[in-house]
Amino acid sequence: MTAATGSALRARAARALAAVLAEGRSLKAVLADVLPALPDVRDRALLEAICFGALRHRRRYEFALSRWLAKPLGGRDHPVHCLLLAGLAQLDALGLPAHAAVGATAEATRDLGRAPLVGLVNAVLRRASREAWPVSDDAAVMASHPDWLVDALRADWPEFFQAMLDANNRSAPLWLRVHAGQDAEALTRDFEAAGISAQAVSAVPGALRLDEPVPVDRLPGWRENALSVQDGAAQLAVLALDPQPGERVLDACAAPGGKTVQIAERIGDGALLALDLEPRRLRQVSQRLERLGLAGARIESRAADAAAPDTWWDGRRFDAILLDAPCSATGIIRRQPDIKWHRRAADIPAVVQAQTRLLDALWPLLRPGGRMVYATCSVLRDENERQVAAFLARTADARAEPLGARFGRASGPGRQRLPGEDGMDGFFYARLAKTG
Repeated sequence: MTAATGSALRARAARALAAVLAEGRSLKAVLADVLPALPDVRDRALLEAICFGALRHRRRYEFALSRWLAKPLGGRDHPVHCLLLAGLAQLDALGLPAHAAVGATAEATRDLGRAPLVGLVNAVLRRASREAWPVSDDAAVMASHPDWLVDALRADWPEFFQAMLDANNRSAPLWLRVHAGQDAEALTRDFEAAGISAQAVSAVPGALRLDEPVPVDRLPGWRENALSVQDGAAQLAVLALDPQPGERVLDACAAPGGKTVQIAERIGDGALLALDLEPRRLRQVSQRLERLGLAGARIESRAADAAAPDTWWDGRRFDAILLDAPCSATGIIRRQPDIKWHRRAADIPAVVQAQTRLLDALWPLLRPGGRMVYATCSVLRDENERQVAAFLARTADARAEPLGARFGRASGPGRQRLPGEDGMDGFFYARLAKTG
């Protein structure tokens, strides 16, 4: 990589971080715009790694900068501040040597149109490469999490919260789901022949875990639609529902469609209605179904508010409902580190209220003897075990059914997986049966 190309890439990383931190955009959406413009897969991987590292460790980096800068950079220079975060991520999270990171990052200041600050960026990063970094006595700063989230995790999981903080700051393995009708063992052999180490996981039949992720287009079977990317914890939500051939199933919050496909593969000649509030995201669901040859008259995708059945329900009850509810997403921070900086404690009550509305609105749509799985990718008890316990207390014809240990540790009427356990995301599951 030339010095000019190196500086341009780091400037792109700084602009991406500024879009996340100053404009409130999601890292996933920003990278979807930025990465395709880089033709070299190595450049894409480096830019992505810089952004992930800077966001994972942002608060600790901010603390260091507060000690190393004589005064904070002004609002006009926020992209340069983000460039400093990108530089610290290269030295710390990525472990790049100073000669590979400092010069190109300092030169990127010119690419950002702030040439007078080249010397400052160079001096700060040189200092970071030579000196011991400042240490805060604030655990939340050193763990690089917001105060409110550290307090919530400590209150909900006093024995495990430090391990959860650590897991949130580590990269996640690549999980794959082998599609129905494909031979998982044969695919594993193909992976081995290609020099790719993949591990089958007994708790999640049909899943493969790659502890060293590789670009998906290098995976045997990828171009043939033999597999898809889906975390093991997300796959378990459908296994908890256990949809059967011939059943009528509702996937209430379907996008981006991984669980929808999983259900469609299992119900045979059954019927599936996949809902999502956002038409754009629902198109992703429809495209996945079409690509796998699962679209048809009995598999329907519809843009609708699941909490307002009078706008979409035809009056026929469902045998099974998957409610993968909107949530704080605090169980997937290792995959989306910007969640730490976008969520606020004040957001949680509104999320809990939305989940309550969905539970109460969808329960009447389930036939007697049917079942619902309530799932979230949250680790907060208010969204999970307390939410379900409150629902059971006010719903006379609902009872919780037991789930096995593969779904995580017992948590009230459900099961909770914590981030990083067995390499999976944080996820909650409760299986609810309708009596009468």
